[in-house]
Amino acid sequence: MSSPADREPTPLEKNRALAEWLEYQLRQVRNRVRELEVQEEREQRRRDAAHAALRWKIQPQRSNALALLHRGNCTLYPTNAGYISREDAMIALAEPDIQPCDICRPDTGLTG
Repeated sequence: MSSPADREPTPLEKNRALAEWLEYQLRQVRNRVRELEVQEEREQRRRDAAHAALRWKIQPQRSNALALLHRGNCTLYPTNAGYISREDAMIALAEPDIQPCDICRPDTGLTG
């Protein structure tokens, strides 16, 4: 005589087990997608920071101060738009109404 453990699962039992397995697999895939999204976002921020470090930006003149030239990654003038090239930064430094930021020292390596 056979025990209940020896019997063949019914089609319903098989499909329930398959559904549980597929739900488990889907959770695993969704977790991996979230991990990859976080990783991709971090990598994009790293690329953006590296790009900014190779650029410069000009902080507009205020009523009582000269315009300032900053490195692209200077946090004293936090903007992610309006980067200028090395050549444009060199031209800006030659202007009498633009001075380099004393903190990020954008003039280092541009002159001399």
